[in-house]
Parts: sequence; C-alpha cells; structure tokens
Amino acid sequence: MASVKPNTNWAEDDIEADELPQTTETTDPATGITTIITWKLDEMDRKVKVTRRIKRRVQTQVVSHSVAERKGWAKFGLDKGKPSGPDRKTTIIGENLHFRIAPVSKAEPEQADPVAAKPTGGKAVVCRLCQGGHFTAKCPYKEQLAVIDNMNGDDMDEEADLGGAGGLAPKGAGGAGGKYVPPGQRAGGGAGESMFRNRDDLPTLRITSLSVDAEEDDVRDLFAKFGRIARVSVVRDRDTRISKGLAFVSFEEKKSAEEAIKVMNGRGYDSLILNVAWSQPRGDRA
Repeated sequence: MASVKPNTNWAEDDIEADELPQTTETTDPATGITTIITWKLDEMDRKVKVTRRIKRRVQTQVVSHSVAERKGWAKFGLDKGKPSGPDRKTTIIGENLHFRIAPVSKAEPEQADPVAAKPTGGKAVVCRLCQGGHFTAKCPYKEQLAVIDNMNGDDMDEEADLGGAGGLAPKGAGGAGGKYVPPGQRAGGGAGESMFRNRDDLPTLRITSLSVDAEEDDVRDLFAKFGRIARVSVVRDRDTRISKGLAFVSFEEKKSAEEAIKVMNGRGYDSLILNVAWSQPRGDRA
C-alpha cells in the first residue's frame, strides 16, 4: 500500500492562500468598453473582486521626435519583452499639462529727445524751473535760473532793511532782517494783553455747606440760570478725592454773580443750607 507523504512546508501553503489572481483586462469590440478586473484583500483578509468598466477614446496628439522615439524603446528588467506603452497593472496615467509661454518682445520704443523723460503713472513729467518736459535735476537752465533766484533774494533783503527809511516793513517786524519781535520787546511798547483772564479778575463766588455728593455739573446747573459761567471747581480731598463741601463758581459778568448771591445765599440744597459769598483774593484771606 502506497503511503502519502504529508506536506510539512506550511509557509508555501500560506503564500498560495494569500496570493491574489492576476489582473485581467478585456475589451468589447462592438462597444469599445474595456472591463478591468482586479483583486484585493479587505480588513478580514478576504479576497475582494473589483470590476471597472471604462471606455477609451483615441486622441491624436502631435509630439516631438524625441518623445515619439522614447515611446518605442524596448523595455528591460521585469517588463522585458512586453509591448510598448505603459502597463495598466503597474502604471497610472496622469493628465498631461501643457504650458504655453508667450513670447516677450525685447524691443524698446525709441525716444525722439534723449533729455525728455518718460511719463510715469500716466502723468507727464514737468520741470519745476522752466516748465519743460524733463526732470528738474536734468534741467539745462538750472544754473541760470539759480543765479536769478539769488538776485531776487538779495533784492528782498534790501527792501526789508529799508523799512525804517521810507520802505514798507512787514507787519510785526521790529528787528533787523525782517525778524519778528514781540510787542512787549519793541521800542516804546509795553506788555501785551494776555488772552486768558486771571482767576482773581473774574467775579468768583465761594459756596460752603455744599453736599459732598454734588459734582461740578450739579453746581453748574444750579447757578447757570444767573448768567454765563467761566469755570466751576469743587474742592476735594487729595487722597480720597471726596468733596469737602466747598466749591467756587466764576461768572463772566459781575451782575450775574451779584444776582446769584441774592438768590442762592441761605437757600436749601440737598438737606443743607448754602452759604454763598464773594471769594476773597489769595492775599486777603485770613
């Protein structure tokens, strides 16, 4: 009786089991549809058949001689002996991208006048000296015009120096060379008038017994009916910034301040009796 030799090479059995069938490709002559069947393994190591049907269109393209010759070269290595062209099993054909480079003209327009400047930004270049069609730095009359400007400047200086001898001096000029001299420093001139009035010059009222909750706007609204108010100041503590119950109100006119004293002195405001009187200058305070 013949004995059967057991197969002890388990590695060969695993290779045969894991080996996938070859990819097949068939074309239907009637429809021109090509059917491509491929195999792959899924996550459970099971064989999965993938079928794709495509229809190819023949496209004629003109290429260079070097590209045409390269497509007819004999293959080598593992693809030796196979027909020319890419192998669909191992090669994926991408899309051909064609770039067309536009020709660049190197010719530059000729200039009739070498001194004339090119327009920049659609605006013509105008010389500031002679109003010509060129840059100011390239003006051919630059030196002559500079001499004329210097002569005009000397004439103006002479006219300014003759201001005290019958010439017309500029307004406010009291020194040599047409320099401005303040009115207080001119010959025979006194101190000029200040554009701001001193606080002691304004009719100012001193309000005491004022509520600590009163702000500047509250005091202004309280005295605004008597006339125009120049300033309102509420005295506060330097550290806590809390009101000390003291305020000063300066009016533009003395009549308004007198009327405010008559009406507001002894009047109740926020559960307190206001005390309104004239504010004494700093030197006369006790």
